[in-house]
Amino acid sequence: MLKKEYDVLRDLAAQVAEAAAAPEMAERARLWKSCNALKPERPMLYVDPQNGWRELVPDSALVCDDPFGRELEYRLRQLIFRRRFIYDDYPFTREFPVAVCISKSGYGLENKTVDSGYAGGAYHIDPSLTSEADMAKLHAADISVDYKATVERMLIAQYALGDYLNVVPAGVGGFRYGLTRILIHWRGLDNLMYDLYDNPGLIHKLMRFLCEQQMREAGFFEDNGLLSLNNRPYSVTGSGGITLNDELPADGFAGRVRLKDMIVWGESQEFSSVGPAQFEEFVLQYQLPLLNRFGLVDYGCCEPLDAKFDLLVKHLPRLRWLSVSPWSDRRAAAEKIGGKYVYVYKPNPSKICSPAPDYASASAELRETVGIARGCPMHIIMKDTNTFYNQPERITRWSELASQIIGAI
Repeated sequence: MLKKEYDVLRDLAAQVAEAAAAPEMAERARLWKSCNALKPERPMLYVDPQNGWRELVPDSALVCDDPFGRELEYRLRQLIFRRRFIYDDYPFTREFPVAVCISKSGYGLENKTVDSGYAGGAYHIDPSLTSEADMAKLHAADISVDYKATVERMLIAQYALGDYLNVVPAGVGGFRYGLTRILIHWRGLDNLMYDLYDNPGLIHKLMRFLCEQQMREAGFFEDNGLLSLNNRPYSVTGSGGITLNDELPADGFAGRVRLKDMIVWGESQEFSSVGPAQFEEFVLQYQLPLLNRFGLVDYGCCEPLDAKFDLLVKHLPRLRWLSVSPWSDRRAAAEKIGGKYVYVYKPNPSKICSPAPDYASASAELRETVGIARGCPMHIIMKDTNTFYNQPERITRWSELASQIIGAI
């Protein structure tokens, strides 16, 4: 990187450090811990713009030309935008993680898709597994670690940011066990739905393979000291909120992170329309050996879990967070969740991501849901915001309204 690029990064790092030093950050962290410990003082709010970030911090706003410098700059500018224009409970910290360079190959079957032509838009899956014979192509994934590149990135980040931020190496800090997401990209969603009746044995073989491989990979990361705690101020629960808690790491922790010191995320959005019995048979039984190796469990994403809550509660003793998506029965969820788990509510993003935003409807929906979930520890997560129609003020206005509703401001 050129000197002018380092100067830009240092200036941005100073602004992030200033945000982290604000007195309200300690209180935000305390409130997240209290809520995650099932002792909530109010609903907690987290905004995750996801693909919408490309409009909030566009490429045209970046100054660095060096690829790694550009990566650092993008992350810093996201934090600064959040501090200035998003009214949520994000607890800024001086800790700045830099990922360990880990790469993993596929399993022998390619993912073939026909795209819509819109970046980040819809696509159709062209199945690569057309018959059981194609299973012969499957093999274990190759995992490699580039320690030299990791050290180089750490040194550059420390030189650029270290006067203001605490640069730390970040190993594997997130485990997502959906399994069916991988499966549909091999088989195709239509074929998979037919297989439930026409070829159930094939699904069982594929899910068994995926479970065994994911177990092997998790063990590899644990055995090689490549895990990082994911209850940090910047860690989130799968598709949910900040994971700050004092329950992890588990007893006996001596500095080397184990799977039982971590939070894991399970979901199966592809089985949204599949009943509980088939969900248990074809999905959950293969997720359980994975999920139950971890310290705490977060379950669900966009799929409604209305008919599956009882199964999850029965089989996941360390379950802590449950997703309540825009397509869920919010009242049924509140009855099932009560004070025993965290009610992770995702407001409908279309109300602020459509051509004409409807703030009145968005506010009414959120106010109603907060009333429905009263008594439940609650995370409110605005996500899946793929576009703001190049109007960044939309997320500012929504987050301000949401903060007023929950009493955060």
